[in-house]
Amino acid sequence: MLTFDHVHFYYKKGQPVVDDVSFTIQAGEFVSIVGANGSGKSTVAKLIDGLLLPKKGTVKFHQLDTANPNDLMKIHQQIGFVFQNPEDQFITTTVMDEVLFGLQNIRVPREEMQGRMEASLRAVHMEDYLDAMPHQLSGGQKQRVAIAAILAMRPQMIIFDEATSMLDPEGRKQVLAIMQDLHHQGMTIVHITHHMEEALRAERILLIHEGRLQFDGDPLRFFETVAVTIYQLQLPFEVRLHQTLQLEGPIAVNWKEGIRSQWSIN
Repeated sequence: MLTFDHVHFYYKKGQPVVDDVSFTIQAGEFVSIVGANGSGKSTVAKLIDGLLLPKKGTVKFHQLDTANPNDLMKIHQQIGFVFQNPEDQFITTTVMDEVLFGLQNIRVPREEMQGRMEASLRAVHMEDYLDAMPHQLSGGQKQRVAIAAILAMRPQMIIFDEATSMLDPEGRKQVLAIMQDLHHQGMTIVHITHHMEEALRAERILLIHEGRLQFDGDPLRFFETVAVTIYQLQLPFEVRLHQTLQLEGPIAVNWKEGIRSQWSIN
């Protein structure tokens, strides 16, 4: 579905931000891309969506190449992007207009717009806020409206780039629940985060460090085998708790199964 093939990117020559990165994401996967601030993970997200173009190598979504200007519009229609600050995506004065604006941009027939708008707002539990002004909403509500605007365009993949980092605990919980729901419905989810508790919800983790791919695999194998602190990351509370109990006796010998059950990790 999505392929990075020996991708390089830099803003200044000789100072690579993404350095020879290759991976593939299949349809329906839930992938977390993790790393410290400045590691290059958000640059990877922008390369996926064609917001940035590789200096070397290729990024393809199905057979569409981000380096081909004729393919870019199709890629932007099929890959949604949720930014860290939802206000960066708002350009209208009401929730209803915000969702409709994206549909107008991709030339959805007018007779389809109402149904798409209502369905996308229901999916994020914001159907009662049609006439609300986005700037009057809470952080979590703003982010849910941003997600609804993307869902209405019916993408195949959604990238969440640090989309919970500016939210309070309740707002984070709501957005993470939406990610899980969308994934269970078959949506491909790419979640950029430095919160390791959030990464536990994914099926797969990609670790980016100094622009290079350092790990690609199962989240629990990641936390079991990678010394996360050297990458300026912390073990999730759940992992620390289960590991502590395991050391203290048989009460939680199989700590990984406990976490798998909690987060439904395959």
